[in-house]
Amino acid sequence: MMIKSAVTMTSNGGGRDPDIELFVKAGSDGESIGNCPFSQRLFMILWLKGVVFNVTTVDLKRKPADLHNLAPGTHPPFLTFNGEVKTDINKIEEFLEEVLAPPKYPKLAAKHRESNTAGIDIFAKFSAYIKNTRPDANGALEKSLTKALKKLDEYLNSPLPEEIDADSMEEEKSSNRSFLDGNELTLADCNLLPKLHIVKVVAKKYRNYDIPSDMTGVWRYLNSAYSRDEFTNTCAADKEIELAYQDVAKRLVK
Repeated sequence: MMIKSAVTMTSNGGGRDPDIELFVKAGSDGESIGNCPFSQRLFMILWLKGVVFNVTTVDLKRKPADLHNLAPGTHPPFLTFNGEVKTDINKIEEFLEEVLAPPKYPKLAAKHRESNTAGIDIFAKFSAYIKNTRPDANGALEKSLTKALKKLDEYLNSPLPEEIDADSMEEEKSSNRSFLDGNELTLADCNLLPKLHIVKVVAKKYRNYDIPSDMTGVWRYLNSAYSRDEFTNTCAADKEIELAYQDVAKRLVK
């Protein structure tokens, strides 16, 4: 079963939009959005670009024949752009940034190189923590995840160059920006936020782990994302995320 839905954004005027169809992983009901940070990453990019596109959710349990013919051996996410199939996520991101460019479409690349690598190791630390079955290793793995989150928190609370007043004699203030690279979502956020949200949901459900409340930067970042349609409308429901990790999250066995 494939569910198709059109996402119509306000056109930025001038010329026709390209014909874009995004194929994303379906949820447990075969219709809703499933847990897949890579699907959400591309979904967010297209939404932020303000281009008109179609989204099709693909039920991996009943992968339709026409889809198999379109992209043999490929799992979602992938997209068709004016009929051409594109399957490599990083290359798709580069391609969309190049062809959906100003003045008609906004540039989404982060201005600061550090924004692209902030939080880069969080998901790997989380995966090790959630897949571990040994109680004696749990503490160290949890500490390792917390350390990676703390590093992200420090980045989000450190002012970007444009937030620092060079003429001011006051001590450097901390940042209160919403996202990694400023107050607007960038490609860096499209990559990190879906993963960070999974970490928050799954670690709580299966390890009763909360992102520490004193990590004000991380919580400001998540809450900023939760206030944006580009994030909430492209995200799987928490129940879907928990379900996806049911067999991955190992029970600690004494």
